[in-house]
Amino acid sequence: MGNQENLTPMSQGPIATPYDYHFLLQYVSKLRKDMFGRDFIIDDVDKPVITKLLAYFLKDKTVAEAEGLDLKKGVLLMGPTGCGKTAIMKIMSNFCAAKDRLEFRSSNEVVLDFDTRAYEAIIQFTKKSFYSTGHPRVYCFDDLGLEPDGHHYGKSVNVMREVLLSRYNYFISRRMITHVTTKLYSEELGERYGEHIRSRMREMFNRVLYVDSSPDKRH
Repeated sequence: MGNQENLTPMSQGPIATPYDYHFLLQYVSKLRKDMFGRDFIIDDVDKPVITKLLAYFLKDKTVAEAEGLDLKKGVLLMGPTGCGKTAIMKIMSNFCAAKDRLEFRSSNEVVLDFDTRAYEAIIQFTKKSFYSTGHPRVYCFDDLGLEPDGHHYGKSVNVMREVLLSRYNYFISRRMITHVTTKLYSEELGERYGEHIRSRMREMFNRVLYVDSSPDKRH
């Protein structure tokens, strides 16, 4: 992976990079098998998505820039049910520095916790979401948009909207990174959380999109 002569094929032509992306794609396949217990071959339609994610999590500035990725933002990974969004983000966590390793929570789990512990459940992802060194914890919220609203003293609360808004504020002030997986598209996220949050999400995230033809990996 340290060969400075590697050329990665991108849509606008080969890009010089210190990483061997052909090897890395094979390694992703191996990790998928090791972690989830089944043979896995990366489909051609998925290679651009996984290449983008590798460039992002390896902090390969040259390829990331060519792919339109901002390394100071998180990842909003969108795609159809079963395309492997959650699995690939768990795999990508292996390519992070220890301080940037992803901590995973399903959005539904966050809401259930809120129903039990109220706003303390949100605080753990915001002002209490720091290591002892002061470095922000990186969370990946899974299946955003499919969770129900929470309830507090009989009132309905859009819990994930509150989480995203609070983490946005820390993104601005403390560079807190958030990642998200969702089957919803931008317009649907706007309907679920409001245009204000949709605008903030544009600032917080690099949008990475699986195509609709991406095969179901659950079979």
